[in-house]
Amino acid sequence: MNTKFIQLNNSIIKCKKCTRLINFAKKISKKKRKQNINDTYWGKPVPGFGDLKARLMIVGLAPAAHGGTRTGRAFTGDKSGDFLFKCLHSVKISNQPFSNDLYDSLKLNSVYITNILKCAPPGDKPNINELSNCSNYFDNEISNLKSLKVIITLGKVAFDNCIKFYKKNYLINKKFIFKHGKKYNLPDGKTLIACYHPSPRNVNTKIINLKMMKNLFIIAKKIF
Repeated sequence: MNTKFIQLNNSIIKCKKCTRLINFAKKISKKKRKQNINDTYWGKPVPGFGDLKARLMIVGLAPAAHGGTRTGRAFTGDKSGDFLFKCLHSVKISNQPFSNDLYDSLKLNSVYITNILKCAPPGDKPNINELSNCSNYFDNEISNLKSLKVIITLGKVAFDNCIKFYKKNYLINKKFIFKHGKKYNLPDGKTLIACYHPSPRNVNTKIINLKMMKNLFIIAKKIF
C-alpha cells in the first residue's frame, strides 16, 4: 500500500468527528448479535480496500452494523456483501465468491471497494452533517486512484454523493438522475454507472438479482 493510502486509512480509522456514529459503533460492539456473540468487533470507522491500481471503484452507503463494523472491511460479513462477491467472482473480478473477514485471502482484480460514509448510521440513515464530515475521505480516495476509469454506485445515496464530489470540483450543468444501469460520462473522463444496492430487502423483493448486477460488471469491464 502506498504512503498516501496508509495515511488516509489511518485518518479514517482514528476519526471521531461524528459523535452519534462513534457511539453507535461502540453500542453495536457491546450488544452483539447471537450469531456473533464470540466475535471481537472492529467498532471503528471502516476504510476502503482493494487494488490501488483499480480501474473500477464500487461505492456503497456505509458499513453494515454487524458486517463491516464487526469485521473491519466494507461489505464483509453481511448479506449484501455475500451477494456482491458472488457477482464479482462470477465475472472474474475477485478470486473468491465470499468475503468473511480480514484474513480470508480475498483479492480484487483492478477494483477498489469503499463507502460514502465510513461508519454505520443508526437505521441506515445518516445525517447531512455526517455525510459532509466524511466527504473529504471519499474525495481523497477518488483523487488517489490514478488509474480509475469507472465508478459503480450502489444505491441512490452513494450516487448522489458521488455527483456532489464532481459538482464541487467541476463546472457541471447537466442533471444526473439515479436509474439502475444508467451511464454518465463524467468531466474527468470517468464513467459513472448507477446500480441498485444489493441489500437483502432489494434482493428479496427482486428489485435486483444476480443477473442484473453481473451485467453491470460486464459492462464496466468492457469500459476499463
